[in-house]
Amino acid sequence: MVSKFFCVKTSVLSVFLLLLWGTVAQAQTKSFTRQDTLRGSITPERAWWDLAYYHLNVRVNPADSTIRGTNTITYKVLAPSQRMQVDLQSPMQIEKITQNGKELSFTRDGNAFFVQLTEKQTVGAVNTVEVFYGGKPVVSKNPPWSGGITWKKDVQGQPFIANSNQGDGASLWWPCKDHMYDEPDSMLISVTVPEHLMDVSNGKLRGVAQNTDGTKTFHWFVSNPINNYGVNLSIGDYVHFSEKFKGEKGILDCDYYVLKENLEKAKVQFKDVPRMLKAFEHWFGPYPFYEDGFKLIEVPYTGMEHQSAVTYGNGYQNGYRGKDPSGSTGWGMKFDFIIIHESGHEWFANNITYKDIADMWIHESFTNYSENLFVEYHYGKKAGSEYVIGTRAGIGNKEPIIGEYNVNHKGSGDMYPKGGNMLHTLRQVVNNDKKWRDILRGLNKEFYHQTVTTQQIENYLSQQVGRDLTPFFNQYLRDIRIPQLEYQLAGNTLKYRWGNAVAGFNLPVKVYLNGKEKWLEPLTTWKELKGVKPGTELALDPNFYVNSTRKEGI
Repeated sequence: MVSKFFCVKTSVLSVFLLLLWGTVAQAQTKSFTRQDTLRGSITPERAWWDLAYYHLNVRVNPADSTIRGTNTITYKVLAPSQRMQVDLQSPMQIEKITQNGKELSFTRDGNAFFVQLTEKQTVGAVNTVEVFYGGKPVVSKNPPWSGGITWKKDVQGQPFIANSNQGDGASLWWPCKDHMYDEPDSMLISVTVPEHLMDVSNGKLRGVAQNTDGTKTFHWFVSNPINNYGVNLSIGDYVHFSEKFKGEKGILDCDYYVLKENLEKAKVQFKDVPRMLKAFEHWFGPYPFYEDGFKLIEVPYTGMEHQSAVTYGNGYQNGYRGKDPSGSTGWGMKFDFIIIHESGHEWFANNITYKDIADMWIHESFTNYSENLFVEYHYGKKAGSEYVIGTRAGIGNKEPIIGEYNVNHKGSGDMYPKGGNMLHTLRQVVNNDKKWRDILRGLNKEFYHQTVTTQQIENYLSQQVGRDLTPFFNQYLRDIRIPQLEYQLAGNTLKYRWGNAVAGFNLPVKVYLNGKEKWLEPLTTWKELKGVKPGTELALDPNFYVNSTRKEGI
């Protein structure tokens, strides 16, 4: 998902952050509840079973804003237990739960339902429970940044409906194992809607059933693992067009669903899709879901990264709602921000997925960074650098990027522009564009279709870069200070060190001494460089997200 910026004087970047992260101060003092723990941790009632398959079968009724249906959960038993946690948030209700046709008893603790299984759960067995549920799900007050269902009408007065629920949870509208660490290997999504409407969900359309009650059921099959929040309903009076993309793994089906009145605009604007695919396959490797295709779907909110079913509501214009996310560089107006950013999440969010939302930077920092890689691919390296440097105006440095673990708590919105600039800085350290590209492609290969932790990503990058990056990540992910290159020129000696830094911070940095390139290896203790001409001017390479200050009288 994308952050949004607010600016009083400078740029549109700050609007981005305050809209999504306007409650940062509250988060700093938030006290976590039992419900936060039940939602955000791998409880004993979750740990013993592994998701294999979902069949979500729902009827969506626009007339009264209700959803009713079943979710059939197939799972593998990892350890002996008879108590299972299934999640569904109020005001939705679970009506009954069955296994092999026998009704099971369950108790409710807030948004967690604890099911008592009667049949012995034998290790290695693959079993199924069916959950029957219904109700009026929460209506999103500010989609996609507040979770829920959006019930709108298009200009013709037809229902226009979509879900958005990252962070708040997929269990806002369907019963599931609502924790990111575990994904089903595949999923069937069956959605029944009034017959004059269309549902577009994830994966490939298996078929459409015409029912006798004036409805149709759309059956969408996802053949790859899928995260909970990526499961998608998009319902409207859509028209469809498509194209084929010749990619690294063969032919990729690209399908587009838009409101009828926007068809011609979409045919022009969606030309950014093959441009995106060319750039991101170059940098990150093959699109991760060839079997499920790629879809771009118009919805009544800005957009989100639903897996293989990216949603779009950017008004058929370049930039983010017509504004340049990189300030005044101009490069952000060369592409449709929502198409590029949300599609970047197919690699970082849907292919590589965080286990705990505290590590949401894995999604958003890499995807923020993907924007300038897109710019670089199409407009050159200098343009890409200018873009990412331009996004720094949106960095707040008020809270660490990493949140609190096991309580469903995401960190600071700095995970977007600061995270992108952190990765751009790391690229400078690598100082080898082929190696850097290999590292990014290697990430998507090493962690293909996996849920991961920050530590796994840090370890991988340290190994590939060839240096211990622990202090680097401690500085940028866990601290709010910008590293400060402190230096003094005394005669022909340059003294320098890192200030404003965590213990052990040792980032190499490129500087220019009287315009001549020089690499320094500062520590948090003073070092010296001899043979510098008196009066030498020192300038930082602007591609490093650091500051500098000249000290006197050390």
